[in-house]
Amino acid sequence: MGKRHPNHRRVKTHRSYTAEEVSTLFGIHKNTVHNWIKNGLPTIDDKRPILIPGSDLAEFLQLRRNKSKQPCKPGELYCLRCRAPRSAAGNMADYSPANEKTGNLIAICPACGTIMNRRVSLAKIEEICGNIDITFPEDLKHIVERIRPSLSCDLR
Repeated sequence: MGKRHPNHRRVKTHRSYTAEEVSTLFGIHKNTVHNWIKNGLPTIDDKRPILIPGSDLAEFLQLRRNKSKQPCKPGELYCLRCRAPRSAAGNMADYSPANEKTGNLIAICPACGTIMNRRVSLAKIEEICGNIDITFPEDLKHIVERIRPSLSCDLR
């Protein structure tokens, strides 16, 4: 079974492909390649076998992929169910660390109630969060900022 968005990086730009070679390269049906040709994928000429320049194929696939992208603005996370960027319900999100430099913002979609995630860098979190109130786990907060300092603390 083929992919929904074939990777344009697999195409050798200085080579020409037949429709069958393109279908084998991406694991798709050859009729899909013929539909791409009908939808604007350039060919060398109208003679058989149909030859597709590799540079044109890579550019066509890259344009198809970029056309469907919907980048998130500051304060938005992508909802997979709605298939659109949304702001967090109640402008609240939780931060879940993946490592010491990055983590996920986790929020609820206001439209459908689905959990939304967005990978963020701690260095850029201020730019990305917008007006979202982010809750950090207790262990990421500095000891002075904690609600209940540990018992072995010398701070009063």
